[in-house]
Amino acid sequence: MTDGPHRLAVIGAGPAGLAASLAAAAHGVRVTLIDAAPSAGGQFYRRPASGLGARRPRALHHRWHTWERLERGLAGHLEAGTVRHLTDHHVWLAERTGATGDRPGFTVHALLGPLQEESVALRADAVVLATGGYEKVLPFPGWTLPGVVTAGGAQAMLKGGLVVPGRRAVVAGSGPLLLPVATSLAAAGVEVAALVESLDPRRLLTGGGALAAEPGKIAEAALYAARLLRHRVPFVPRHTVVEAHGEGRLEAVTVAALGPDGRVRPGTERRIPCEALAIGHGMVPHTDLAEALGCRTDASRVDVDDEQRTDVPGVWAAGETTGIGGATLSLAEGHLAGRSVAARLRGAEPDPRSAARAVRVRARARAFASALDAVYRPPAHWTDQVTDETVVCRCEEVTAGRVREAVTDLGAGDVRTVKLLTRAGMGWCQGRICEPAVAGLAGCEQAPVQRMLARPVPLGVLARAGSDEDLSPGAGPPPGRR
Repeated sequence: MTDGPHRLAVIGAGPAGLAASLAAAAHGVRVTLIDAAPSAGGQFYRRPASGLGARRPRALHHRWHTWERLERGLAGHLEAGTVRHLTDHHVWLAERTGATGDRPGFTVHALLGPLQEESVALRADAVVLATGGYEKVLPFPGWTLPGVVTAGGAQAMLKGGLVVPGRRAVVAGSGPLLLPVATSLAAAGVEVAALVESLDPRRLLTGGGALAAEPGKIAEAALYAARLLRHRVPFVPRHTVVEAHGEGRLEAVTVAALGPDGRVRPGTERRIPCEALAIGHGMVPHTDLAEALGCRTDASRVDVDDEQRTDVPGVWAAGETTGIGGATLSLAEGHLAGRSVAARLRGAEPDPRSAARAVRVRARARAFASALDAVYRPPAHWTDQVTDETVVCRCEEVTAGRVREAVTDLGAGDVRTVKLLTRAGMGWCQGRICEPAVAGLAGCEQAPVQRMLARPVPLGVLARAGSDEDLSPGAGPPPGRR
């Protein structure tokens, strides 16, 4: 590494990554913002491609003014040269390398473009992990039919492509994401046949002061409820999807009422015709890069201190990777991480007075997120509805029956042993999608898994990793790349 301005790599250009980049750049740090998407914003601020000619992209978002402020800030720093934004860069490894003086050194490796057959490297003095999260997927009979998508997937289709998964849809599962998904689909002209929520709404009252401390969130939920009423979307609480039906593609779903113990109440099943099912059961923090760097994780999220520092010197984390909490929390954490990086790289303490507001916002948002997390849970006995013929691991086509046999007949007592006996989790996603389901069916805990690589990498790229093109500041980006 060379002497000169401190260099920061921010991985992820969602709310947390953008806030961290702007805060660090404003205090003299040279920032490289790395993201897999073709434009900044992450999943929350996903927007249609310019070629689609969307006249009012803001109609698919709330708090659009926040995005406009972030966009203006990023544009200003790009023009000033204090931030570089590398789009279509898929980070597959971040590693500690040689240090200079008292600066830790890091190298970030990323695959380029849609084909992902070429890798580049970026060297930095510090790293902010703002890698977000992904949806928790729980299987049920028929969930692999075309027309069944995740709730976030339906939202991404609409926000990014201005397309809908079908003309008549059911939105189901559990969690606050279901509200904006249902209202967005209805506003786009989809007939939303039902919003099926497994939660008993009365349980929200147990959130107490943490929920009441965020009146803006309550008002937001009330606005969604009003829109659902306007579009005449039936709200079906304390129910769950037990099966999806169709020949070749989705034609209907069966929902049933849940009893106080979380079990399906026999005789309450009813069939709802639909072309699409958008289903979700919450989010999971994306921790692969943090675990590869040796960062401590707690309950599947990256553990950080009050400055968003991990226990690995030179590594900060912010946003959903430290715990699912939404855009407001991500922005506050990203801002605090960026300010901390700038101060610590100069060998100084962050000024607590200048970040007091962000600290207060973070505290309230974390309390709110914890309260929601305690309330919104998948049905306690969801595995009862999973037949032995239901595919659990789609990559390796492993059924629930094979997982159960591994436990009852072969004595498997943990997810790793089930994986070795059945190949569940050995496919393309490396268990990221199916692991919660496998753990639930096996009746065991999800243990932290340290994956060396954050995504599949061609063998040729691994063979050439030592000679990756250097995109570090000062090396100069190749022509045509920002």
